[in-house]
Amino acid sequence: MSKTLTPLSEVIDEISMGPFGSDIKVENFVSSGVPVLNGSNLTGFKLVEDEFKYVTEEKASTFKKAIARRGDIVITHRGTLGQISYIPENSKYDLYVISQSQFRVRLKSKKVDPAFFVYYFHTPEGQKRLLSFKNHVGVPALAQATTNFRKLEIPLPDLSTQQKIAAVLTALDAKIELNARINAELESMAKTLYDYWFVQFAPLPFGHPPKYDMETLGNTESQPVVFGGTEGGRKMVWNEELKREIPLGWEVGSLLDIADYMNGLPCQKFRPTGKDFLRVIKIREMRDGFTEDSELVRPDIPEKAIIENGDVLFSWSASLEVMIWSGGKGALNQHIFKVTSDKYPKSFYYFQLVNYLQHFKMMAENRKTTMGHITQEHLKQSRIVLPPKELTEELDKIISPIFEKIIINKQESQTLTELRDWLLPMLMNGQIKVG
Repeated sequence: MSKTLTPLSEVIDEISMGPFGSDIKVENFVSSGVPVLNGSNLTGFKLVEDEFKYVTEEKASTFKKAIARRGDIVITHRGTLGQISYIPENSKYDLYVISQSQFRVRLKSKKVDPAFFVYYFHTPEGQKRLLSFKNHVGVPALAQATTNFRKLEIPLPDLSTQQKIAAVLTALDAKIELNARINAELESMAKTLYDYWFVQFAPLPFGHPPKYDMETLGNTESQPVVFGGTEGGRKMVWNEELKREIPLGWEVGSLLDIADYMNGLPCQKFRPTGKDFLRVIKIREMRDGFTEDSELVRPDIPEKAIIENGDVLFSWSASLEVMIWSGGKGALNQHIFKVTSDKYPKSFYYFQLVNYLQHFKMMAENRKTTMGHITQEHLKQSRIVLPPKELTEELDKIISPIFEKIIINKQESQTLTELRDWLLPMLMNGQIKVG
């Protein structure tokens, strides 16, 4: 690609800042309407349409220059700098309102492809240019953001070449996004089954459900019946500790009764001394996977602190999250539990933690901590319903293949992400050409 630089002032059609903070107040938010963008929506190459807050169309019409449309570029100029995304043409909404920490750019459509433009600014060279007018005093910000952005110069090939490069990269991102949607559905499916069996105590929705001896499972008659509520023959009894009915014969226990929780290591004490190393799994890696900035430790750390794909991780400090790891072999940092059990299958203790997480978050909010600090004592104090182990094993036969598919999809997405990030700078600087 040609290194001739094009001033952005030549290709920008419109550029404008977001509204003042006082223009959008909490009372302005409604359940549906025009989405309001923020930093959490700009974490990738294009807009992440998830968990929006909304204002009415009438309120949005008062912002005018803070309105963004399909094809527009949105850039963060205050706070988490370096964020730049575009609103795709197939976006769900016609209008968006940018926040006070963002500015909007509309490009001349005959000169620049929006996707190419955003991909360029995700390269090391593009990020360096974007942050070249960063203000280092106080809160991170881009000084005179819209004025200085117009002054930037970037290498721009002809529009056809831009579109070809963008097509390759967006195809990879589309597959990554598809995998994420599939995994969300698979996770939802697995949790629905789990809740149906062990939260709602409902009859099994299968043609040939497993059968069990009533005496073993706490029923009062002798013939075998399917697992479930009263429709399946199970007698429900009031449990005073939980303040709800549970199946007769089921027990009440704690999260500590069903699994072991091993805390990670203070990894700064295990720095590599040679070329061999493991990457460290912190809360950031739980969310985003390994990066070039991930810390390293030597590989001879205690075996119990080594994480493999499929392990259940529970961050208990600063941010409360539960996940099944799929990012490859790594070393567990402190403030994260590795959760294992020789009593119950993975699907059971994983979803028990997922379901209990909201309770832990409420506890943290009531204590007014940063986000949470869950100890072994809190795990011991938790109260959960414990079904017969045979039932947890039967459901695990159904859920385990779902978990395996989720991990495969995540690994594929990780490979595609690495391929995209490897191709991105080389496509932009012309080392690789698109035929």
